[in-house]
Amino acid sequence: MFSAGAVCPHPPLLVPEVGGHDAEVELLRGACHAAVERILDTDPARVVVIGDAPRQATFGKGAVADFTPYGIALHLTLGQAGHADGPHLPLSLAVGAWLLKSAGFAADVTAIGVPATASAEEAVALARALVGTPDRVIVLAMGDGSAKRNPAAPGYVDGRAAGFDESVGKALASADTEALLALDESLARRLMCAGRASWQVLAGAAAGQALHADLLYDDAPYGVGYFVATWTR
Repeated sequence: MFSAGAVCPHPPLLVPEVGGHDAEVELLRGACHAAVERILDTDPARVVVIGDAPRQATFGKGAVADFTPYGIALHLTLGQAGHADGPHLPLSLAVGAWLLKSAGFAADVTAIGVPATASAEEAVALARALVGTPDRVIVLAMGDGSAKRNPAAPGYVDGRAAGFDESVGKALASADTEALLALDESLARRLMCAGRASWQVLAGAAAGQALHADLLYDDAPYGVGYFVATWTR
């Protein structure tokens, strides 16, 4: 049973040892912490982290979030226990694991990587499998918006990026599951969006629910669209 959901971006700079304490980063980081704490306050039985990955894969207790590629010797594991030699999480799920650890949650956590090629139908099927039990499940969807908002962006500039991100922000601010499920897969890939499939898993999990939505952050400080939002019942 879907209990609550949140959306956070997954730049490694969210981790203070990587991103430091610049005011812009602190604002984004604070919004992410607030969103995660809010959904954890719903007393879930299980947390599912969804994030962009090269291929669909499921990670359980002990999977490793390794931030050494970003210049720091930081490893943490998913869930309450684990070993440093467990499978490594892709960046999106590693940042999600870090957010949960930072909030003090280390109980029943599953992390699922979803490829950018996943269709909306596939995302909905995955979502229904995740929340199709009586247990209270929260979904933490890790995803970045377009990466072509300005000349400093990884993908430089695409005139469609701002409009695409605006539609995502509106959908998240109103818990509009149909609008998220209608996002254009091809356009999302062209705009280097690393969140479309994850948002659609969240939308599939929450479809049909009466939800309170709160958009805590919507900006593109580095030319990449970042959103932080919560959906609660």
